[in-house]
Amino acid sequence: MSIDPMKYRQVLGHFPTGVTVVTGILDGEPVGFTIGSFTSVSLDPPLVGFLPMVTSERWHRIRASGSFCVNVLGDGQSDLCWQFAKNSIEQPFEGVAWHPSDITGSPVLDAAIAYMDCTIDEVYDAGDHHFVMGRVVELEHADPATEPRPLLFYKGGLGRFQAH
Repeated sequence: MSIDPMKYRQVLGHFPTGVTVVTGILDGEPVGFTIGSFTSVSLDPPLVGFLPMVTSERWHRIRASGSFCVNVLGDGQSDLCWQFAKNSIEQPFEGVAWHPSDITGSPVLDAAIAYMDCTIDEVYDAGDHHFVMGRVVELEHADPATEPRPLLFYKGGLGRFQAH
């Protein structure tokens, strides 16, 4: 049985995802890319996962570093989403405020509403992607009093969450 790739994208586009920027540092240089395929994996031990394209040069640089940081974007950060999503932007960190995480040194975006700093635990082949599982070694979120809201990706566009 064959699945049409365009229909596959259209159907799965009906499932909203949060937007993250996965970052790392290699030889003192920050590297990062936007990814929506992020998930919680396990509470004990604390594991998270994401699925980068096998061909992603930025992913290969992060993999070589042995660690990564998942930065959760807020609803007013669509500019950061696109800045880190486009391969044509050679220096996505230009103009972006960040600081190294305390444990791995991976970039934490100052504007992120939450972050999880991780070491790479396992990498599995998954078709044209890898499934990267990371062990969380440090994490934090924005002050709840600021009422941060996540940036969402849905049907090819960006939007916001509104509670009922």
